[in-house]
Amino acid sequence: MEFTASPKPQLSSRANAFSIAALMSSGGSKEKEGTENTIKPLEQFVEKSSCAQPLGELTSLDAHGEFGGGGSSSPSSSSLCTEPLIPTTPIIPSEEMAKIACSLETKELWDKFHELGTEMIITKSGRRMFPTIRVSFSGVDPEAKYIVLMDIVPVDNKRYRYAYHRSSWLVAGKADPPLPARLYVHPDSPFTGEQLLKQMVSFEKVKLTNNELDQHGHIILNSMHKYQPRVHIIKKKDHTASLLNLKSEEFRTFIFPETVFTAVTAYQNQLITKLKIDSNPFAKGFRDSSRLTDIERSRGEHDLLGDKLMG
Repeated sequence: MEFTASPKPQLSSRANAFSIAALMSSGGSKEKEGTENTIKPLEQFVEKSSCAQPLGELTSLDAHGEFGGGGSSSPSSSSLCTEPLIPTTPIIPSEEMAKIACSLETKELWDKFHELGTEMIITKSGRRMFPTIRVSFSGVDPEAKYIVLMDIVPVDNKRYRYAYHRSSWLVAGKADPPLPARLYVHPDSPFTGEQLLKQMVSFEKVKLTNNELDQHGHIILNSMHKYQPRVHIIKKKDHTASLLNLKSEEFRTFIFPETVFTAVTAYQNQLITKLKIDSNPFAKGFRDSSRLTDIERSRGEHDLLGDKLMG
């Protein structure tokens, strides 16, 4: 008896679109597309920027925050850049940009923390920094427009642990794999030079997270690693509609060594905990709680530093 294979059923276009083969081939791209559409435009720019691209090729971020590359084809959105988007090696600025100076406000407070070894809490939902990065500029062109940004880069390729018996940080091994690099554009950008000469620029809204899948624009860090915040100022070209113009001669980077910190999920040094409570204006109520028991005070420190100090 001879058997013949039954003809393959013909699926309608709608049914074919939902077939197993079609779903398997398109599922990954749809998931990435969905993720891309939920993150903020700035993060789309950050995550589309290829690490291999020179700074001059990262042409612009338009008024809506969309990345506009200078090349013929944009990098794959699935490749996350873990290298800083602005180089860590010094670049010789133009004569005009070389005139710009940047000063760290509340430097005395930062110095106090630096002497002890500054720690910053990171959480999944994101925590604000204390002390806050606040800077002032001089030497800018009053008529020009500028973008002010901040990022945070690793100090080294090491992971640390806190030795309580020695009250010091020790190297614990090699650093964890790098996380996606992000830039934080100050929300008031672009500034006029006149504004920058008159006012301080505060990064109080910056939040730190250890959530690698964060979609809120927070800066992603590894716990027990040391980091250096950096402040950047970029001159905005008048003849272009772009928000950012990342040409090497049109930006300056400023680094303040006293702002180096270790990212932690819980404070390790009790002196840092005390200094944060004593220095933060939101901690006045806790400083007056002299009648608390040691257990209540310890519990209060945890709650306060979690809910008030970091926003």
